[in-house]
Amino acid sequence: MNKVIVIPDSFKGTLSSETICEVIEKKVVEYYPDCEVVKIPVADGGEGSVDCFLSALGGQKKVVKATDPFFEEMDSFYGLIDNGRTAVIEMASCAGLPLVKDHKDPSKTTTYGVGELVNEAIYSGVEKIILGLGGSATNDGGCGAAAAVGVKFYDKEGSAFVPVGGTLKEIAHIDISERDRRLEEVEIVTMCDIDNPMYGETGAAYIFGPQKGADAQMVLSLDAGLKHLSAIIKRDLGLDLSRVPGAGAAGAMGAGMIAFFSSNLQMGIETVLDTVGFEEKLAGCDMVFTGEGKLDTQSLRGKVVVGVARRTRPHNIPVTVIVGGADKEIDEVYDLGVSSVFTINRMPQELSVSAPDSKDNLAFAVDNLMRYTKLIQR
Repeated sequence: MNKVIVIPDSFKGTLSSETICEVIEKKVVEYYPDCEVVKIPVADGGEGSVDCFLSALGGQKKVVKATDPFFEEMDSFYGLIDNGRTAVIEMASCAGLPLVKDHKDPSKTTTYGVGELVNEAIYSGVEKIILGLGGSATNDGGCGAAAAVGVKFYDKEGSAFVPVGGTLKEIAHIDISERDRRLEEVEIVTMCDIDNPMYGETGAAYIFGPQKGADAQMVLSLDAGLKHLSAIIKRDLGLDLSRVPGAGAAGAMGAGMIAFFSSNLQMGIETVLDTVGFEEKLAGCDMVFTGEGKLDTQSLRGKVVVGVARRTRPHNIPVTVIVGGADKEIDEVYDLGVSSVFTINRMPQELSVSAPDSKDNLAFAVDNLMRYTKLIQR
């Protein structure tokens, strides 16, 4: 082999995508010393997304002050790539669940800091912003972020305020006339890998609220707030977001990005492939390695493995998938462009037992795969 591309998602809770890239590269060059290995670590928009883009494309991480989930100042960051023309922001960097520690309460948390990061990126002169949704501690429909860029929210008394999850129902009017005009000059793409609606039994509050600290009563209140916000957005901004897939992502931040930032929601892997120029990198490639922690029916909905396979298929390049585990109902991936699937676990063990050995198990699997390719070549 003369050239391979390694473009995996992380194995959640065990291996980062950067580590997977390094392990595969080491084994490939062990058997093919002159092989060019192109590493493209992937993140789904949550924690680690900025580092993945910087690792794949180079650039710089900018450390800036921003508001944390409870309206306190903190050190946050964003990335600059493409010679400073594109900014990469992960909302988890200032609105992430780990930041609230033992004080989970999505009725009180804010995305205000995310809007501040957008402001910082615009001030730096970027032409495009890639914003990753995921891992949030919030349920404010993106209202906090919107307030940071000049959108005004008024209560029935006519007083402006910054809504949080528990006060969405107090919004009586939304005014975007004072929104930062520079937003109109910047393309904003939002990475969103789920298709949950804004509210309802499959919406933001019901599905993701409990993991953010909401009990059953709070879930009902948060959902009612999002439904109210949706109605106000429809009335004041002329946008019906009630059934938009992905609007419920990250505490309905997906809806907020559409309504207040005029952003498009896009699958994370599609954003990554477009940004890194994946098709161009396929020139002269002999094999593409991709993978994720578990290959299942969710994977078939367009996540990393399928996204990579679809883009690679027209070029007739083998796509080798390496995963932690694979469900039975995944045969469709072969029709979508996957050539082969390998699991790394050597023994029938629970994840809690096998997880510490994941790196060694991955190396073992790739080593055997490389041995086999050498044998076939002979």
